[in-house]
Amino acid sequence: MSKGTGSRTRPAMATGKTSGLDGAVEILFFNTRNWLQPPRRNLEEAGLQPGWHVLDFGCGVGGHSIAAARLVGETGRVYAADVKPLMVEQVRKRAASRRLANVTGIVTDCATGLADQSLDAILLYDVFHDLEQPGQVMEELVRVLKPEGILSFSDHHLEDKQIIAGVTAGGRFRPVRRERLTWTFAPAGADVLSTVGLPESERGA
Repeated sequence: MSKGTGSRTRPAMATGKTSGLDGAVEILFFNTRNWLQPPRRNLEEAGLQPGWHVLDFGCGVGGHSIAAARLVGETGRVYAADVKPLMVEQVRKRAASRRLANVTGIVTDCATGLADQSLDAILLYDVFHDLEQPGQVMEELVRVLKPEGILSFSDHHLEDKQIIAGVTAGGRFRPVRRERLTWTFAPAGADVLSTVGLPESERGA
């Protein structure tokens, strides 16, 4: 995929259509989950730094997007991407109410429109299991990630073996470390400096 474009016979993510009632229920679900599981805990493991450019792919109502925007600061930027326009609008409203000018919303099921190798980190939390075309999405993510960038990943619907198999399929990413809440992956060609918490079979893969 080049510069965020490409033809698709099927959407890469589930449909973004949401009725009013369904949307309200979904927003309530995300808000409750973010209250029970504060997004900052994942981001602390990701190690976001001031000035970083970050993509929150499948952002939902933006719990991670807003927390990330605070961590990267005014010199950084967060791109909040979701297939559902209602979710992206929620993120925009939350950012505006908190006077965060470094959050940009993107409505998409795959292509982000971002420049090649422009991101320091990508957040992919509880999204992967719902992707209809995961290969297309991972191809887009590796395209926009810097060679030294990271993919911070979690999905409570999947076991560790499924996560490793899914993310490393196609040879785009390799595992770097496993922490309590998240996995960290790097582009396959990157120098891996740490294999903390990885199964022995995955070290040096």
